[in-house]
This record gives sequence, C-alpha cells and structure tokens, in this order.
Amino acid sequence: MEHHFLLAEIINKILGPIVVWISKIVGLKIVDEKYPIPDFLCFLLIIVLVSAILHWWSARKYSVENPTGMQHLFETLYEGFGDIIESVIGEEGKKYLPFHFSLGMFIFLSNISGLIPGFESPSSNINFTAGCAIIVFIYYNVIGFKKSGIKYLKHFMGPNIFLAPLMIPIEIVSHLARPFSLAVRLFANIFGEDMVILVFIGLLPFVLPMPLMFLSILTSLIQAFVFVMLSMLYISDALPHEEEAH
Repeated sequence: MEHHFLLAEIINKILGPIVVWISKIVGLKIVDEKYPIPDFLCFLLIIVLVSAILHWWSARKYSVENPTGMQHLFETLYEGFGDIIESVIGEEGKKYLPFHFSLGMFIFLSNISGLIPGFESPSSNINFTAGCAIIVFIYYNVIGFKKSGIKYLKHFMGPNIFLAPLMIPIEIVSHLARPFSLAVRLFANIFGEDMVILVFIGLLPFVLPMPLMFLSILTSLIQAFVFVMLSMLYISDALPHEEEAH
C-alpha cells in the first residue's frame, strides 16, 4: 500500500470530492478517486497559500517612511536580482524581473519545504520540475516571437542560409533539450538531497542531519538560482540582437 503524508490525506479529504466532481464534468479520468490529488500538488498548494498569506500580511506593514527589516531584505534581494538580470539580458531585462524573481522564490520555497517534518519537496517530483521547465520554454519562445515576429525563426537557421538544412534540426533538438535538462537537473538534485537526509536521519537522528540540512538550504538556493539564470540566458538568446536589427 502506498504511503501518503498526513497533510496530503487531509487535503484530499477536503478537496478530493470537488476535484472528482470537476473531472467528471470535463470528462477527465482519475485513476484513484479516493486520492485524486497527488502529494506533491497538496504541498504545492500549501506553499502557494502560505506565501500568499505572508505576502498579504507583510504588504500591510510596508512603509516608505519607516521600512521594516523584512522590507529592507526583500528590497535588497529584488534590486540585486534586478542587477543580475540586467547584466545578463541588458537594460530591457528589467521587464522580465517580476517573472524571474517570483519563479526563483517559488522554486526555492519548494526546494526547502522538504526540510519541514511531515512535508515533501514538490521539487523532488519530476512532474513539478517539468511543469516549471515547460513554462520557461513557452515564456522565452513567446517573447522571441513577440519581439521579432516571424524573423525569430532565423535563430534556428544559423548564421548562413546555406547551413539552414543542417542547423534547423540541430537547433530544434537543442531547444527541446532545454526544458528536459532544466527539469531533470532540478529534480535529480533535490530528490537526491532528500534521500540522503532521510538515510542519515535513520542512522543518526539529530546528529548528522543538522549539518546536512544547512547544506541542503544552500544547495536549494543554488539550484533555484541556476534554474532562473538559465531562463535569463534563454530569453537573452531569444531577443533580437543589434546585428539582427541592421
């Protein structure tokens, strides 16, 4: 029998019947109607809900005249993130700052949530990481077409029209590999971390796991940063360059 987390079981008891009812209306088939919401989606829902509540609560205390320490922290992080994206994409990069900052915070919270007892990192599920990767893939391609129109397809043809028959299949495979590599990299790292921590908790609880947990927080931050950094590079590559404008 498959083991489920207590919080996930509670959410399925509350929201499960609603999900089953909606699925029947739209014609979707659910394998297990008694447990229609997977564990990682339950924890994802909790993370989104808690983040929204904390954002609403902290936004009420934001002040220009008397900023709090938390406000200073987030403003510093946001401005630092803005400097990074501007150095990667250019001055136009500030337009894409809200998306990347939100994505980075979302992935980081999903990464470290597995350190909370009774929780599972949504990032340790390939479906979650694949979803984030597909969003990035669609996002940067939409930006490419929005900025360049049909000329965006020239990115797939290479520097010379005579090389197009060779470059087009290579570029297509290269672009399709991007979401795959993003998803697998994040999933493998977070899943591996969670498994290592669980093993050491079983061997020496409260001794070895603590340093590993601090290390896990650092690596979770790095993995979120790498994911967002690659997304910035993909957008930079999709945008029209100066030489293309002439």
